[in-house]
Amino acid sequence: MLPAAPLAIPVLAQHLAGCVEEPATQRKRLATPHPFRRKCLLFTRVASQTKAPFVSVPCCVTPQKTLAVAFETPVLNTQPWKACTPLSSSSKSLRPIVVFDLDGTLIDTAADLVASLNHTIAAADLAPVEADDLNHLVGHGAKVMIERAFSLRGRSISEEEFQPLLERFIDHYKSQMPGQSQSYPGLDGALTRLENAGYLLAVCTNKMEGLARPLLDGLDLTRRFAAITGGDTFEVRKPDAGHLLGTIEKAGGDPKRAVMVGDSRNDILVAQNARIASIAVPFGYSDVPVADLKPDVVIDHFDALTAELIERLLK
Repeated sequence: MLPAAPLAIPVLAQHLAGCVEEPATQRKRLATPHPFRRKCLLFTRVASQTKAPFVSVPCCVTPQKTLAVAFETPVLNTQPWKACTPLSSSSKSLRPIVVFDLDGTLIDTAADLVASLNHTIAAADLAPVEADDLNHLVGHGAKVMIERAFSLRGRSISEEEFQPLLERFIDHYKSQMPGQSQSYPGLDGALTRLENAGYLLAVCTNKMEGLARPLLDGLDLTRRFAAITGGDTFEVRKPDAGHLLGTIEKAGGDPKRAVMVGDSRNDILVAQNARIASIAVPFGYSDVPVADLKPDVVIDHFDALTAELIERLLK
């Protein structure tokens, strides 16, 4: 049988007298094995907030000016990643955040990517491809684009062939930045509005981080973002929720007050997987109408991206 629910506040206070004054003793007690203990937790409540609910945090955290007691009750958590996220004394200062995809959302990069792709496949004696053949693959990264180009020409590609071609693509694309790429109309005004309203901004793209950063540098956009993560920043990438949540963490944002803005399937899926609101833009590189992906909102222009819209999604 599992232990009973947490003690009432008056009894709790009695148990805390020694814990608060003798942290070494408290740590020793918490370290004692217990047959029912799945996870050692501290349940904390700020003393001045008498009606505040209990919050579970890892036992390594010792917030100041709190009452603390250890319970053996197992924690039921439908989102396992949250159990691994420490709650620090600064957690209340986390800011709301808007996270953007890059290609097809912030910046129209199709022309430069296709040019670099054609430069790459020329080394394999493949005929050039057209932008219309690949637009919907731009957000999937160079590997997918190269493979698709070979498929369009009826050829397969081995691992031995692929790596030199990928390096050729990266070298050419990076050397041309920013090339013809440019931000979509209304972006600068939208970023300024959100910054002035107190929102953090971040970029979460499947493009390699080493390519995303110089592109943003070349367009003088890097300074606008608290974090920029690519498809190789973490062990996972979109649509895995860990990519978006990791980006929010790096930026110092609050995952409970976050919105994802994107143009394609991976962007909407990563928001849904992370249980975060999403905004879709239809001017990017989706292979289906973005409304079919079931985002929370679709906007046709960045003029519609306002603090009022974000607040409505966060409620």
